[in-house]
Amino acid sequence: MGLVIKSGHLIDPANGVDGQKDLFIDDNGFVIGVGKAPPGFKAKKTIDARGKIVCPGLVDLRARLREPGLEHKATIESEVHAAVTAGITTLCCPPDTHPVIDTPAMAQMIQSRAWRFELTFIHPLGALTQDLEGKRLTDMEALDEAGCVGFTNALAPITDTLVMRRAMEYAATLDLTVFLHSEDPWLRNGGCMHEGEIGTRLGLPGIPEAAETVGVARDLALVEQTGCRAHFCGLSSARAVVMVAEARKNGLPVSADVTAHHLHLTEYDVGDFNTLCHVRPPLRGTHDRKGLRKALKTGVISAICSDHQPHEPDAKLAPFAQSEPGISGLETLLPLTLKLVDEKLLTLNEAVALLTHKPAEIIGVDTGHLGIGATADVCIFDPEARWVLTEDNIVSRGHNTPFLGREFRGRVTHTLIGGKTVFEL
Repeated sequence: MGLVIKSGHLIDPANGVDGQKDLFIDDNGFVIGVGKAPPGFKAKKTIDARGKIVCPGLVDLRARLREPGLEHKATIESEVHAAVTAGITTLCCPPDTHPVIDTPAMAQMIQSRAWRFELTFIHPLGALTQDLEGKRLTDMEALDEAGCVGFTNALAPITDTLVMRRAMEYAATLDLTVFLHSEDPWLRNGGCMHEGEIGTRLGLPGIPEAAETVGVARDLALVEQTGCRAHFCGLSSARAVVMVAEARKNGLPVSADVTAHHLHLTEYDVGDFNTLCHVRPPLRGTHDRKGLRKALKTGVISAICSDHQPHEPDAKLAPFAQSEPGISGLETLLPLTLKLVDEKLLTLNEAVALLTHKPAEIIGVDTGHLGIGATADVCIFDPEARWVLTEDNIVSRGHNTPFLGREFRGRVTHTLIGGKTVFEL
């Protein structure tokens, strides 16, 4: 007895599946048949996926849930509900909560709170340094045992290069992945948008491309020195992508991701001080966006993430430089990626891979695929459904998105976690 998802177009890039196939799931929530029912199988429930895409649940490498410490912005409960409506079944939570995820107790607390809701599975990222101060290393081994899938100092820079070296050496010893937000804080110098034509016209302090490339260069040198496995988070410049591509060509164990909004927006979208476009790293020029898109196609960038940062309305009402950076991105992750398919940059198979098994491989978690025996975390979406993003249909507590009022094509109709339907449109 179990569940069958019938007549859908199944896309499972990890297993080379791309065609109309039924998916059979047992009562324990595992895939037991693809295309053909196993002997003796009888469906207790059927989901008709005719005309829809059936794929593994989406994996988001970076989403801030604001709990603990900033519950006035959002909570774990509110954001996991938003995640499942977007087809996201697994996400990573950065350690810059209050208090910081720098002890096993904090890592376990985040997971236990998430488990209560039985929705999106949350994997915490542990802090590289205690309280993210960039001085003393955390006990990464204990944090790893407590469920952390990687280690990062989030947006807090480790200015002491020796501390960063020691952190990478420690991580390499334990075969752990370090997640890097590479940026030179001295070159950033309090900037709030890309140093370019628009920032100059608006009189806003700029962040030069060199702030990112200098940070990437330092971190690549340390990766080469230590042998640490590293993942570059949210690259924003074409030059940084070229540097990572060269490092990969030379055999360094590095990977990279890009946010969905950096693939569609540029400095020009800031317009006349649109604080909804205040993000970090900043939106850069059209040349950089083109470079990021090319890196997706060539495989240098292996994941697209939401970099979800929900805010209360007041956070975006201040003058641009004083407003808080970040976009509420969970619910636009899939449609913005599908837009790249409409624009002929990616095939649908490539787009699904960038949201499923490729990010899962980066964090070393057995998800993002639907082979026999896999946990049945499933996203079903209608690729032809057109809808408009409005404040009324955003489930996240954060409505801070520059995509309000935009029409999208492709909408999630069902999300299953462990074979259990947790969202149905």
